[in-house]
Amino acid sequence: CLVGTKETAFIHAVTSAGLVHSVTRSCSAGNMTECSCDVTLQHGGSAREGWHWGGCSDNIHYGMSFSRRFLDVPIKNITRKSGSRLALVNLHNNEAGRQAVAKLMSVDCRCHGVSGSCAVKTCWKTMSSFEKIGQFLKDKYENSIQISDRLKNKLRKKEKSQQRIPVGKEDLLYVKKSPNYCVEDQKLGIPGTQGRECNRTSEGPDGCNLLCCGRGYNTHVVRHVERCECKFVWCCYVRCRRCETMTDVHTCK
Repeated sequence: CLVGTKETAFIHAVTSAGLVHSVTRSCSAGNMTECSCDVTLQHGGSAREGWHWGGCSDNIHYGMSFSRRFLDVPIKNITRKSGSRLALVNLHNNEAGRQAVAKLMSVDCRCHGVSGSCAVKTCWKTMSSFEKIGQFLKDKYENSIQISDRLKNKLRKKEKSQQRIPVGKEDLLYVKKSPNYCVEDQKLGIPGTQGRECNRTSEGPDGCNLLCCGRGYNTHVVRHVERCECKFVWCCYVRCRRCETMTDVHTCK
């Protein structure tokens, strides 16, 4: 079972963050009757410094509240019945996703003044792109923390040297180590990477070095045939050439 691994921790966090991001965007766009822009910032700011809050700040408070009700309540019901440590971990990772959205909020401003002098600025808070949020959570995934399995109702780091350092709100937590995704395991639903197409020149996750798990790769030539150099002939049809290309395809051993 893959439950409780680093990968499921990331899934919980990115799902929770995605829900916050989507609902908050809908609020700002006026697509939901239950919420609108964040009006708590209106009329604030610093007149002395020549700026004030205005525009349509993203109402992240509603988005986070909606995410907690939608994703956390079912898990909390399980926790009350069983005291499941895994449920506590899932709740933490849900909140870590929400905290990522809040942490990456930024301030956008628009200038007002004669000939663009920017004598006064109107500013509002906005969320970062979900791509940036996803990368932040990916970094947290790569540095996720394993939790001790001895304490049922508490979250404590497994490494003794780290136990005095409290678990951060933005940290991703997991209960058990991930299986070997390189090798096929039908019981766990892991297809392995044998036969997967890879990029020989890439150093990223699609690269042959990483994807093939050190087993190496096979190279074979694939022939592509397609229509090309098409021209319209009066009247009335299209004449094309038949082009062939040969490309190298690399697959994991």
